Amino acid sequence: MRHRMKGRKLGRNASHRKAMFKNMAASLILTVRPDDEAENTPKIQGRIITTVAKAKELRPFIEKLITLAKKAQKHEAKAGEFATTAERNSSEWKTWRTSNEWQQWASAMAPAVDYRRRAFAMLRDKEAVDILFNELAERFEDRDGGYTRVVRLAKPRLGDAGAQALIEFVGERDRIKATRTAPVVVDDEEDGASEAEATEESETVVTDETPEVETSSEADDSGEEEKEE
Repeated sequence: MRHRMKGRKLGRNASHRKAMFKNMAASLILTVRPDDEAENTPKIQGRIITTVAKAKELRPFIEKLITLAKKAQKHEAKAGEFATTAERNSSEWKTWRTSNEWQQWASAMAPAVDYRRRAFAMLRDKEAVDILFNELAERFEDRDGGYTRVVRLAKPRLGDAGAQALIEFVGERDRIKATRTAPVVVDDEEDGASEAEATEESETVVTDETPEVETSSEADDSGEEEKEE
């Protein structure tokens, strides 16, 4: 039995796998804030293409990082109550730095700093950590898990014909399910009443006035008078 053998080895040792997931996670996060002047600018933000096995293993790795960033949000909001808007190293900032408010700010901000350090240890990229805590945490603030999706691609990879897949952040390019409405059901009594009204409208109106027709006796008299003349 394969007890305590979770995850795919992917033909690599432990240190190689760890370094590979760091690079892939940082690459996926950096695509959210692309650099237009760079040579390898991504065509679509928040998406990378890799093999199916790597995408499935990368998904829990990246979602744990987003969970860390979301946990830091409440501590940063609490620390904002004791923060100052003064410029760093100014006289006002130095006064705040030695006040009791700074002590409260530091104690409230300590858990958020710890989460950022843990995320940096997993990514080793300062820009990726900044995007993770300042953009992705706000985007998925109201979402409980499921921050990424893996979609298989029909075209295999050139060279070894490996099965490819894309992994991207959800929330954009989501499919909207079409809702089907049931047909309106009308009662039989209403159908009969409507048909009766339609037939009444189509019938022609017949009046009681009828054209006068000469009787046979009057016609005979008129014929005899013409003969005598």
